[in-house]
Amino acid sequence: MSTKKDKFTSKDKKYMKLAINLARSRRGLTGDNPSVGCVIVKNDKIISIGQTGYNGRPHAEYNAIKNSFQNLIGSKLYVTLEPCNHYGKTAPCTKSIIKSGISEVYYSIDDIDKKVKGKSLKILSKKKIKVKRGLLKQEANNLYDSYIVNRIKKIPYVTGKIAISKNKLIYSKGTKRITDKISDKLTHYLRYKNDAIMISSRTLSIDNPKLNCRLIGYEKFSPKRIILDKNLEINLGSYIFRSVKKGNTIIFHSSSNNSKIRILKKKGINLIKFKLNNNKHFDLKIILKKLYILGIKNLLVEGGDKITKNLLKNKLINQFYLFRSPKNLSKMKKYQIFTSFNILDNKYINKSRISSKLAKDNITIYKR
Repeated sequence: MSTKKDKFTSKDKKYMKLAINLARSRRGLTGDNPSVGCVIVKNDKIISIGQTGYNGRPHAEYNAIKNSFQNLIGSKLYVTLEPCNHYGKTAPCTKSIIKSGISEVYYSIDDIDKKVKGKSLKILSKKKIKVKRGLLKQEANNLYDSYIVNRIKKIPYVTGKIAISKNKLIYSKGTKRITDKISDKLTHYLRYKNDAIMISSRTLSIDNPKLNCRLIGYEKFSPKRIILDKNLEINLGSYIFRSVKKGNTIIFHSSSNNSKIRILKKKGINLIKFKLNNNKHFDLKIILKKLYILGIKNLLVEGGDKITKNLLKNKLINQFYLFRSPKNLSKMKKYQIFTSFNILDNKYINKSRISSKLAKDNITIYKR
């Protein structure tokens, strides 16, 4: 029985793994551009690394070449995504690679952007640069799942998150906290990694949430706040209203309450009026398309049961974090049950668990 020989060495995989980790660490922070990692190696030693800059520029290859203090002639470049080959706001990375004297380029996957896809290999090969693609391809596909959704569907990559008790409640009147501190930190990490966070007016009314990132040192990366509030019921004493800054709050509505509209606009909130569908609800897919146009590429949804169920049912959530506490909540007062277990089990076949000796909660990640 013959086996196909792997064209990549263990060292190749080690260097690309580092490049993927570099890209992953900046995921969600590179604006319209994908987060890319790059490693340059000479004589089996790493001599430089690079990442896509915040908000998407400079590109990782340019940064790695610029960061090197050594002559790059004869070196190898490992990069997670096919290098760009066209002029945009910056010169093509292929030009920087050719000029540097790098002799070999390894990349994981082709860029799905039609301006780039498959062209870099030809450009570099013509300059006698050896090019190999497909190194750690599956890991790179996982890394760029959001980028692929953005470019193909023209909507944000949506991450859902909800916390429930042992007895499947997401809310019980009088209870402020369901999850433990470890889960709370993961929630803030998800906020840090996403451009915006979306909730319903009901969640706003019940929880009066801050919707910011409270990880020390990362507060400035708090996401934009998106509120679905068809009747403009937002309380003017809520934290969201009181903490409005230019460009950080968007409310989708269908209201004709002109006095409330004037107050909210004066505060600096971006109000977007949308027609409701036949069921008197927002069409969430259209809202996602609008958010994409507004520059939202990664969206976290921390809504209640209704908005979560609607998104899950229509396959609009790409990955979903379910936090389950070991404690029960009371049903003696007003409460709400999580009703989407069947949808998760039937439509989200890829399931993994996060476990920690420090955490009491059970955290499950569902992916389509």
